[in-house]
Amino acid sequence: MRLGSALLLASLVALGSAGSDAPRGVPVGFVFDPRATCEPQCEHAGICIRNNTCLCARGYEGESCQFANCYPKCKNGGVCLRPGKCRCPLGLGGRYCHKVACEGGCWNGGECIVVNGVAQCICPSSWTGSKCQEAICPQGCQNGGICVAPGICSCPEGWLGGACHTAVCDLRCLNGGKCFSPNKCRCRPPFSGPRCQERRKSY
Repeated sequence: MRLGSALLLASLVALGSAGSDAPRGVPVGFVFDPRATCEPQCEHAGICIRNNTCLCARGYEGESCQFANCYPKCKNGGVCLRPGKCRCPLGLGGRYCHKVACEGGCWNGGECIVVNGVAQCICPSSWTGSKCQEAICPQGCQNGGICVAPGICSCPEGWLGGACHTAVCDLRCLNGGKCFSPNKCRCRPPFSGPRCQERRKSY
């Protein structure tokens, strides 16, 4: 009986000397009943001190000491599994789920933050995509061009210009003809031919 009382007293001293972040223990002047029963039983090394009253070990709380405490508390939707150990949502890490990590990282100056409990990249105005990997060309890229950097299109062969909108004719169109498609001229009357070099005869 003396050994049990000594152990209980040691537990109380430990609880009383815990830091301010620790859960509050039972006041030293409590009444301990060695015949007390607790239903449900005290969990996580809690001690039944009176009928249906548990003295919880440091780091646990609840009527039967069933809940773990994390100090500081788990952030960003994390769940406390055991004292000082949080289970973090996908994309979050660190002891208290305070570190944000976007899978694959954020490119081109994107910033990884938590939005509605989910880690995601917030992109600069000229980039988009889940990792900020897609450039934005406000002018658009025409004729099969691809936006490769903010405002810059990579054009297929036969097209030039900021939006790939200017056709290229290897041989210049003559007599006021206009290159409207790669190596194709649109001729002004009365000219015709591949380069608008032929004048139609009028009868």
